[in-house]
Amino acid sequence: MDIYLKNAGLIKQRSEAKRACDDGRVRVDGQVAKASRPVRPGEIVGIELIDRYIEIEILDVPTRTPARKERSRYSRLIRQEHRDPYADLEF
Repeated sequence: MDIYLKNAGLIKQRSEAKRACDDGRVRVDGQVAKASRPVRPGEIVGIELIDRYIEIEILDVPTRTPARKERSRYSRLIRQEHRDPYADLEF
């Protein structure tokens, strides 16, 4: 999972992808995903980032890190919600 998130360009660094999985911020078909989990085309992945939530469908799994312009072949955006990262803070 962490390698897919990095190679598909959804998260910039593999260590960030692993941390997101370890923190429970990555779900596959509604279930919390471990970083070591294999991925398959057709699965729906939800990722909670600091400022947004994205949900994608896996179209293909890259065997190596693809060129930036080829990354769109590997996932399709289903939904994206922008969030205010400071909404919970009180001043």
